[in-house]
Amino acid sequence: MGIYKTGMHERINPQRDTIKRNGTAVRIRGMVISTPLLLAPMAGITHSAFRAVLARLGGVGLFATEMLSARTLPREDPDSPFLVRTPQEAPLSWQILVGKAEEIPPALDALHALGADAVDINMGCPAPNVRRRLGGSTLLQDPVRARLILREVRSRTELPVSVKMRIFPAGAKEAEQAFCRMLQEEGVDFLSVHARFPGEPFGRPPRWERVRYLKEALTIPVFLNGGVFSVEDARKALDVSGADGLMIGRGAVIRPWLMRDIARDVYGLSLPSDTPSRKDLFHSLAQGLTERFPPELRLGRLKRFTHYFSRTFLFAHTLASAVQASRTFEEACERADAFFASQDPDTADLLKTSGAYGINFDVGA
Repeated sequence: MGIYKTGMHERINPQRDTIKRNGTAVRIRGMVISTPLLLAPMAGITHSAFRAVLARLGGVGLFATEMLSARTLPREDPDSPFLVRTPQEAPLSWQILVGKAEEIPPALDALHALGADAVDINMGCPAPNVRRRLGGSTLLQDPVRARLILREVRSRTELPVSVKMRIFPAGAKEAEQAFCRMLQEEGVDFLSVHARFPGEPFGRPPRWERVRYLKEALTIPVFLNGGVFSVEDARKALDVSGADGLMIGRGAVIRPWLMRDIARDVYGLSLPSDTPSRKDLFHSLAQGLTERFPPELRLGRLKRFTHYFSRTFLFAHTLASAVQASRTFEEACERADAFFASQDPDTADLLKTSGAYGINFDVGA
């Protein structure tokens, strides 16, 4: 099926390039982002099976791995399902969770061996277990440690380096600008900004306007993340934020064709307009999990995908409940087959638009 691991990806020569724009394309250090639409890293979801579904549909400019621990990555088996990829999943940014500069050298050695196209440093995750490891959003509160980490990263790779972060709390705009200027000074090539405060729930409307404030302080590209679930959302988010592009997470799981539609309707790419069969997409994802993951790891990922994917079609709660209640992967697939045999989920899209600032979903990435 063409999955490859270490040493099999032929990267473009990653020499330092001036950022060049040709239409919607962005070139950064030899990596070409064909359209300014980035997949957001999502735990349990942005594995190769899901990325392959998106690659088939088109529109993604830069794929992302799940968050990988810089501490454990050097010891990971290259055949691990968390590290495999197909040639279609390119370019691919590898996000790492790092808390200390000394974790960087072995982690980058591993990423170079894996043929990474880009490296993303997580500075936004507010999860308690991430913060206990001094990573994620804790780095926003410790610019000295963040600088040391980035200085170590930049000294050891010519790959494009990005940072994914959340915005600073209200009243800290100047500190936020100063922090982001520091990121730029230390060689970060672009930012993706989740426009919510650390720890703020996903049900809270993101503050798209804060990204415009950051854009004013920087010369590197800034991508907006948060609250984009439709083409209309994409247009509004770009207008309000002035961002160079979008990073999309939950919206791409709910509608795997969303980035294709944005690439076509907002950026003018020539891509199909038909909505794929939801049954076909579900089975493509399930087949991808079967090919890549051992049996004990398949069911949890199928449940997480279905939790989001089922939100836009009629009687989807029946599918979601059936999959969530399944005790085995095979049982979940059988129940899904029964659902698709009894329903026509492609007759309606219940989620036409999320409104100006996104959908009130309780969980996500």
